[in-house]
Amino acid sequence: MDIEFVKPGEIEKRSFEIISHELEQKGIDLPKEQELITKRAIHTSADFDYAETLCYSEGAVKTALNLIKAGADIVTDTNMALSGINKKVLETFGGKVHCFMADERVAREAQERGMTRASISMEKALEINKPVIFAIGNAPTALISLYESMKAGKRKPDFIIGVPVGFVNVEAAKELFINSDVPYIINRGRKGGSNIAAAICNALIYMVRDNREV
Repeated sequence: MDIEFVKPGEIEKRSFEIISHELEQKGIDLPKEQELITKRAIHTSADFDYAETLCYSEGAVKTALNLIKAGADIVTDTNMALSGINKKVLETFGGKVHCFMADERVAREAQERGMTRASISMEKALEINKPVIFAIGNAPTALISLYESMKAGKRKPDFIIGVPVGFVNVEAAKELFINSDVPYIINRGRKGGSNIAAAICNALIYMVRDNREV
């Protein structure tokens, strides 16, 4: 295989060209409003399965873009995703990114109540007094906690990006929101991760920055 010489500033552009070409070869035609998001998930992972497994509720992309435009915050369940999300661009629309996993009070309460830090983090996140996009890339218990809070009559999430990775309760936790009336972008199955959560957030943020309408 020959080495392809690409200028540093053009590597991402070239990567997306390759992704588009390979999707075409596979006979996959992504819906226009979902295209940039799914392609960025593939770009982050080099995994074309996301073209088949990434699920969107009706009008999901438009809803997410409107939330970002209105200054919504993003809450994630890992510091890795926190680091990967483009906070500088999000802040231009009035939004901030939060992760409460390293909060000492969260850790202490989780131990006292015999719960995961992810669950307690979501309880804390629901106290944010503005619209919130939840970007879950690691802990299915975060999704479960949000769902149980909603069913208990507490705050309903404004938007769910549900891409936790793993084997225990991962698929079942995702299905909770697929079968709800909460707008979502969710990857069915075991795959996902903090990098995918951040990639989806960034795709949406860049769409707003670049005035891409759906």
